[in-house]
Amino acid sequence: MRCAGIDIGSRAVKLVVLEEGRILATRMTDSGPDPLAAARRLLAGIACDRLLATGYGRGRLEAVCEVPTVTEIKAHAAGARHLLPEARTVLDIGGQDSKAIALGPQGRVLSFEMNDRCAAGTGKFLEIMARTLGFGLEEFAAEALRAEKELVIHSLCTVFAESEVTSLVARGEDRRSIALGLHRAIARRTAGMVQRVCREGPIAFTGGAARNGCLVRLLQDLLPQRVLVPEAPELVGALGAALLCSPGEAPSAAETTA
Repeated sequence: MRCAGIDIGSRAVKLVVLEEGRILATRMTDSGPDPLAAARRLLAGIACDRLLATGYGRGRLEAVCEVPTVTEIKAHAAGARHLLPEARTVLDIGGQDSKAIALGPQGRVLSFEMNDRCAAGTGKFLEIMARTLGFGLEEFAAEALRAEKELVIHSLCTVFAESEVTSLVARGEDRRSIALGLHRAIARRTAGMVQRVCREGPIAFTGGAARNGCLVRLLQDLLPQRVLVPEAPELVGALGAALLCSPGEAPSAAETTA
């Protein structure tokens, strides 16, 4: 049986197809101005017996195409559990929100906390700050790690942080030091969220921001638990959705309305 999971995020749409529990295919594309159209393009030519959608745009796919959906909380919990069964917390930083999810021994969702009312610490925030400093997104993390000192950033509101960064650049401050300060501010905020949810066991870091090596390193410095990053962190939600519609493959997860 072929089962597919599609994660319709604010920045990208991701697809994972499983056959008998093994990954058969993966696809990813930018969400663009019409995430539903992007999802349809990604699904073109894909033959599957079951399809389950997750992500912030899942409701539109359900309404238009009658595709069943699952919350991002359950999808990321299932995907992380499959890839990193030793993890007891999932940290997902996506384009528009961040979330920390506490898992039980069998992968069951015990509790979670989300930052979905502010762009601070999300992929969008990282993108805006990188652009403000004149860095590409990947370059942003690499240059922060090369900083000889760190400048403290006082605001994580996207509007105020952008203004603060612009002022620091105008004063002639080193862009690398500013980048490191921004990463540190995000890491501290994120570490606090993780610690409020769970203080035990390894952490599975998922979502596109998990590819940011500076953020991973700073989080590991701040947290007592090991921070583990799967090989393709941006695909974990789609993988979890595919697992949750595969008979006998996914762990039982608590129902949530998040």
